[in-house]
Amino acid sequence: MSNKDCQQLLRDTIERILVPLSRLAVSQGLPFAEAEELFKRAYVRAARETRQNAGAAGARDVSQVSVATGIGRREVKRISDSLQPQTEQRPAPATRVFLRWVSDPGWHDADGRPLTLPRAGPAPSFEALAGSVTRHVHARSLLDELCRLGLAEFDPDGQTVRLLRDSFVPPADDPRLLGFLSNNVGDHLAAATANVLHRDRRHVEQAVFTDDLSEASAQAVRALAQAQWQQVTASLVPALERLIQEDRLHGRVPTHRARVGLFSYQEPLSETPHENDPPAP
Repeated sequence: MSNKDCQQLLRDTIERILVPLSRLAVSQGLPFAEAEELFKRAYVRAARETRQNAGAAGARDVSQVSVATGIGRREVKRISDSLQPQTEQRPAPATRVFLRWVSDPGWHDADGRPLTLPRAGPAPSFEALAGSVTRHVHARSLLDELCRLGLAEFDPDGQTVRLLRDSFVPPADDPRLLGFLSNNVGDHLAAATANVLHRDRRHVEQAVFTDDLSEASAQAVRALAQAQWQQVTASLVPALERLIQEDRLHGRVPTHRARVGLFSYQEPLSETPHENDPPAP
C-alpha cells in the first residue's frame, strides 16, 4: 500500500471514530471552537507523552511538539503551560460494593441470585458486605448511594435490602454516564490504538459481527450480550479479587490497572440486505 493510500485510510478511520464523538458534542451543545481546542490539547498532550516515553523531553519541547503536530509554537506553549496530569479514576466504593454483591457467589443464594441482606449484623449482611470492600466509608452511606442510584432498595420491613439491577448503569445520572463513556471508550480506543502502533497485540481487542440479521434478531442481540456479560462478570470479578489479595499477601506493589469490557451495537443497514444480490438460480 502506498503512503498516499495509507494516509487516506488513516483519515477515513479517524473520521469514522470522530462521527459518534461529534454526535455527542452536538447533542450537548458543545460549539466546534471548544471541541477544536480540546483536539489541540489532545494533540499536544500526545506529542509530549511520545517524547517523554522516548526519553527526549527537554528544553526544546515546544519546538519539537510544534513540528510533530503542526500547531504553532505560541499555541503549543500556551497549551503546554495549562496542561495538568490526567488522573486515573478509581472505581467508587459504591461501585465496588455493587460489583461484589452482584458477582461474588459468597453473596448469592443457592440459585445464584444476589441475596436479600439484613441491613446490619454479621455476614451475610449489607454491613458485612460493605466492610469486605472498604473500611473508609460507612456502610449506611454506601447503602444510601446505591438506593439513590436506583440499584438497591429497602424491603417493606426496613431491615433488609435487595438489589434492583444486575448492571451498574445508573439512569439519569449524567456525571456517572459520561464517566463510564470516557473511561470505557477511552481505554478501548487506547487498547486498539496501541495494538496498531506496536503491532504486537499487547491488548485483547476482538469483536464478532454480522450484517445478516432481521430486525427481530438484531433486537435479540442485546439480550444475548447481556447474558454473556453476566457470565463474564460472575467469573472475572472474583478472579480479580483473588489476584488483588495475592498481591497484598506477597507484598507486591500495585503498579498497573486493568479494564475488561464487552459491548454490543446494532443498527439498520444503509440499504436492504442483499437487494443487489443476483437472483437465486
